[in-house]
Amino acid sequence: MRQVTLRLWLFFCCVPGLSPVYAQSVSGKLAAAFKTFRADPQLRNGMAALYVVDARSGEVVFGENETTGLAPASTLKVITSASAYELLGKDFRYKTGFAYHKSATGASLLILPGGDPTLGSWRWSDTKEDAVLARITQAVKNTGIKSFDTVVVDGSCWEAGTIPDGWLWQDIGNYYGAGPAKLNWRENQFDVILKSGKRIGDPVTIVDTQPAVSGYTLRSELASAAAGTGDQAYIYFPLNGATGTIRGTIPVNQSRFSISGAMPDAPGQFVSTLQDALAKAGIKSPATATAAPRIPLSSYTTFHTVTSPPLDSIIYWFNRKSINLYGEALLKTIAYKGERTGATEAGVELIKLYWKQQGIPETELNIVDGSGLSPLNRVTAQAQVSVLQHARKQPWFGGFYASLPVLNGMKMKSGTMHGVKGYSGYHRAKDGKEYIFSFVVNNYNGPAPSLVKKMYKVLDALK
Repeated sequence: MRQVTLRLWLFFCCVPGLSPVYAQSVSGKLAAAFKTFRADPQLRNGMAALYVVDARSGEVVFGENETTGLAPASTLKVITSASAYELLGKDFRYKTGFAYHKSATGASLLILPGGDPTLGSWRWSDTKEDAVLARITQAVKNTGIKSFDTVVVDGSCWEAGTIPDGWLWQDIGNYYGAGPAKLNWRENQFDVILKSGKRIGDPVTIVDTQPAVSGYTLRSELASAAAGTGDQAYIYFPLNGATGTIRGTIPVNQSRFSISGAMPDAPGQFVSTLQDALAKAGIKSPATATAAPRIPLSSYTTFHTVTSPPLDSIIYWFNRKSINLYGEALLKTIAYKGERTGATEAGVELIKLYWKQQGIPETELNIVDGSGLSPLNRVTAQAQVSVLQHARKQPWFGGFYASLPVLNGMKMKSGTMHGVKGYSGYHRAKDGKEYIFSFVVNNYNGPAPSLVKKMYKVLDALK
């Protein structure tokens, strides 16, 4: 038996190209797969970065272009998520207060928002529009107040602008481009119902908006396109105007084709909706709200508080459904907690400072928003892996890990925008080894679905 084994060993050692190691190493598989990927025509003028480490030891398994800053798209959300856990705390919840002031001449309603992006969201039973309004209305009834002379929304210590630097006009009028105000409502989203014509080129009419957008109107410049072309409609709201325009196409023969837009004035929408609910309960209020209290805040009595779901739950939907609004709200909330000003730029600086203290150079986190929607962001694959390594060691890791979608049999967050595709996450191989990886491609050409298959083929080397 020993002689047979010795002969086999000598055979493998002496025959060119053969080795006693039957299985190629994961590093070797990744190197070969990535080399093939980089030579693909879709990457002719593109850049790809791949960085993989052993989750337990931290040893580098493979790396190429890992220190080059690339547009991360929504893979940036893993950094925002981990930052929120660390800087806000696992048990953090948003609070929205409602207070009143009574005098001999009347009463004033004060709304004290805290930046909650889940107020009125349909994703939880407690946050749904009807449930929130019913609780507020009942609380008002309990005060005994029959009418309000003024309704005030406290916008102090929060920047007025809702749109981060670098967001595209084509994005900001649509649901995924909803920016965060201090008072958000229904994820700052509304739906538009459209009706297309029977022939290609026929005009498309607006059937309805749900809900009606308070203070704004829409007009359609849409055309009917061939069947199967899908949603190619984009909503454009001017910065200083009350009329938005919908441009692009939807397929022919659609009687109730739905697209979703971003509310241009979420605080105004909430106040209008609340006033309608109060009116139905016989409680009168003025037609519009004021932005600053005429009465000192100390003179008000808080009678109701709306509390958001826990951070774990917010992060879950943030990553599972890639809700850009949540990322931008978390970024401003980090700033509000740390600097007492809800500003995007302040949030960015606090995040960069925190990760610098964890050993990630600021130059590897050249970010301008919290969701990855801005094409100005530049992040390295090495920085993303470092954040994921850090997260794995934290007590909040269970919630963070659960928030990551399963794609290609791997727990990872995807990122997509024009010319950008990325994946960052974790994988446990069949042999039990665990890996952390970031794979980002910029400026590829050709169809995204074919690129995705090729990226999956590279990542399959980890299986």
